[in-house]
Amino acid sequence: MRYAHSNFEAFVRPAKPAGIENRSVWIVGGGLGGMAVAAFLIRDAQMAAEKITILESSDADGGALDGAGSAETGWLIRGGREMEEQFQCLWDLYRSIPSLEVPDASVLDEFYRLNRVDPSSSPVRAMCGRGKALPDRDSLTLIGKARREIISLILADEATLDGKTISDVLSDDFMKSNFWLFWRSMFAFETWHSAIEMKRYLARFVHQILGLKDLHTLKFTKFNQQESLSKPLATWLSERGVVFRHGVQVTNVRVDVSAAKKAATRIDWLEHGQPGGVDVSETDLVFVTNGSMVENSRWGDHHTPAMVDTTIAEGNIWQLWRNIAAQDPAFGRPDVFCGDTVKSRWESATVTTLDARIPELVHKVTGRDPFSGRTVTGGPITVQDSAWLMSWVVSRQPHFKGQPKGQMVVWLYGLFSDVPGDYVKKPMQDCTGEEITREWLYHMGVPDALIDDMAATGAVTHPCMMPFITAQFMPRSAGDRPNVVPDGSVNFAFIGQFAETPRDTVFTTEYSVRTAMEAVYTLLDIDRAVPEVFGSIYDVRMLLQAAAELRDGKKVPGSGLIHRLTDGTEIDNLLERYGLI
Repeated sequence: MRYAHSNFEAFVRPAKPAGIENRSVWIVGGGLGGMAVAAFLIRDAQMAAEKITILESSDADGGALDGAGSAETGWLIRGGREMEEQFQCLWDLYRSIPSLEVPDASVLDEFYRLNRVDPSSSPVRAMCGRGKALPDRDSLTLIGKARREIISLILADEATLDGKTISDVLSDDFMKSNFWLFWRSMFAFETWHSAIEMKRYLARFVHQILGLKDLHTLKFTKFNQQESLSKPLATWLSERGVVFRHGVQVTNVRVDVSAAKKAATRIDWLEHGQPGGVDVSETDLVFVTNGSMVENSRWGDHHTPAMVDTTIAEGNIWQLWRNIAAQDPAFGRPDVFCGDTVKSRWESATVTTLDARIPELVHKVTGRDPFSGRTVTGGPITVQDSAWLMSWVVSRQPHFKGQPKGQMVVWLYGLFSDVPGDYVKKPMQDCTGEEITREWLYHMGVPDALIDDMAATGAVTHPCMMPFITAQFMPRSAGDRPNVVPDGSVNFAFIGQFAETPRDTVFTTEYSVRTAMEAVYTLLDIDRAVPEVFGSIYDVRMLLQAAAELRDGKKVPGSGLIHRLTDGTEIDNLLERYGLI
């Protein structure tokens, strides 16, 4: 496998691998990564679809890309996915998947046209003081020391960051900035999360610094990601003959590690509770989703809190990884990620409105009509003075195809679910949907006398507790995540958020698809390069723009001297163009 630095082979149809007709494939996990493996096998390896089986424990496809419920009982979304144009592998995949909404168009075509006509932007990136816009929301408020810390972290060798947390490498001066407020609420970082992941995010998304204050660099699907991303892909795979087996909990993949090579020999599972499995040969291929950020997700309702369930038993995907990892050190260390759910969990909630009061409130706060069919919040609006550090999102409406006219869906979450709220004096994790709605309405500026009735009769809210939602951000060292294809493996690969690929960032749709592409291309020696991770960190123009943004437009000290030294050069032109001198 190799990486491409240009579009020379972006549209190449690679040669069919020798002997592909004699192989069968087993994919553990029907999330985006697992379905992407199947798609690349069909499109790029020219494998017969009926030779591919996806084993999924739930009754739905898409993993974290979910969306369910009804207009009557309330809609359900555990989270949303922020996307951008520089997700190279994701868009490489979806250029080949037909849209279910637009005739004679791919999912990429649909997504591109939508975001060209209706680009993202946030009218109120952050709030405080019960419904008021954060006064300095147009500034990142970084002092010189904090800016230097960011640069030092970006330049640090990952090996020097093994086991370190964000608070180990960034000081209180950084934590007090709007940069950190915007960054952590956009990406769900905590101070105790991995310094390595923070470094990767800063380097990978240098260009996103330009959109931190108004989110104009983000892009979103028309509907929820189940209907806009998962369903088109699952439909395409099913129509070609891929076998989806739901209700199958894989408990182990046995790997022969006795020789220099590593070869999967058997998959054990529980199918609807009954033990079973299949022997695999060295010519067969096994792709395993190891770990899951939405495992053990538990829903509450308007009158019932969501349960915190941290149990890891046989049939749980974390136990599967433990069983695989016990066979060889190259298969990673799962307990680094799943061993402290207090630090890897937070709670979200989906609010479905029942009348016009809450939509009118959103219209008042954002200045945008939520029923215009266009962008509303353009991403998360963060409540800076919320004890839960609450953020809320109203995507384009309708967010579900089945939403009736006049009904609005809101998604919100709190990074600190274990501390009492400001209006509801209880931790978010102990709150019913109605209580969470009260807390949100309080921060939206609803008068105290109206809050309780509006929460009780104006919406139905479903909380969702996710104990492993940021497990991929837990502090780690080299080897904690297994390589996509472990050294010596001939028929076995890891995919998803807990497999290791250089430079890219977890907690993204891109990471799931990238690991899938790398796994397929490596095991089958596909003669087409994987697109490299977008290199904004190596682009001097992007670095200069980001530097100007980090300085909130303030000129570099000594600009006159710099101008005299660089006058008449391209350097001078660039420094002037991006407002640094």
